[in-house]
Amino acid sequence: MTLVQLEYIVAVDTYRSFGIAAEKCFVTQPTMSMQVQKLEETLGVKLFDRSKQPVIPTEIGLEIIEQARIILRESHKLNELISNQKNTVAGELKIGIIPTIAPYLMPKVIAAFMSKYPDVQLQIWEYMTDQIVHDLKNGLLDCGILSTPIEDKSLNETPLFYESFVAYLSKSSPLIIKKNISAKDINHEDLWLLNEGHCMRNQILNICNRKKTGEVKPLEYNTDSVETLKRMVELNKGITLLPELSISDFSMKQLDRVRYFKSPEPSREISIVTHRNFLKRKLIVILEKEIIEAIPKRMRSKKKKEIMDINPN
Repeated sequence: MTLVQLEYIVAVDTYRSFGIAAEKCFVTQPTMSMQVQKLEETLGVKLFDRSKQPVIPTEIGLEIIEQARIILRESHKLNELISNQKNTVAGELKIGIIPTIAPYLMPKVIAAFMSKYPDVQLQIWEYMTDQIVHDLKNGLLDCGILSTPIEDKSLNETPLFYESFVAYLSKSSPLIIKKNISAKDINHEDLWLLNEGHCMRNQILNICNRKKTGEVKPLEYNTDSVETLKRMVELNKGITLLPELSISDFSMKQLDRVRYFKSPEPSREISIVTHRNFLKRKLIVILEKEIIEAIPKRMRSKKKKEIMDINPN
């Protein structure tokens, strides 16, 4: 039994395909198949049901693969111990981040990080929460930057800051005359939302105490982009709710359309999320520091302020 063989069975389980797993591990499919078969012969059990498409682990295969993930994580700690002893900051850091945070946070973080730590290779993917959680559990990501809580016992959540939501109004909105607003002021018919699957969509529906209905609106625009929501408000009627970081580069004209909520403000917790047995601790701590330095000073407190609970039960 070798670590390479363990890496191969983990890859096959992750991608549920010998071909894709071989490609990701930079070997030929026959080589991977042969090594997995040798491991099965050594253990005396079948790890995968090859008659199914996609390939699925057998019952005993699931248990062995889970143990293989643990062994591989522990083996990778050896390199981490050596790096820490040498006091070097180098290596690869794979980050997943949700799209409603990424464009307003990562450009500043990347510029500072790469300037200070040129020997670190950052790999960043914009994914929705479910995909990031899946990839953290399968070792495809080192950490995620998410709106929390996730409430998954296999993951660790380290809160970074609390980001308020603000209302962004069209010129014709009756709320434009108000200095501050409350959730009950919002007409649900005027609300522009992100697509299904975005945690921010669910949070906004919860802020407005609106449940999903079967009602048909004259116009239903499906988008994954916060920027599109801004433009729809600017060029049409209605209102949308935006995360506070997204207004940091607003013009004065745009800021005139922003309204903050009365206390308690609806806000979301932004955290670094890792697997409970995560690696690359030094790099992740450095990333946390750079994120804190990149956000406005008023948002830098990790202490949870009095906020409206926007996470549905």
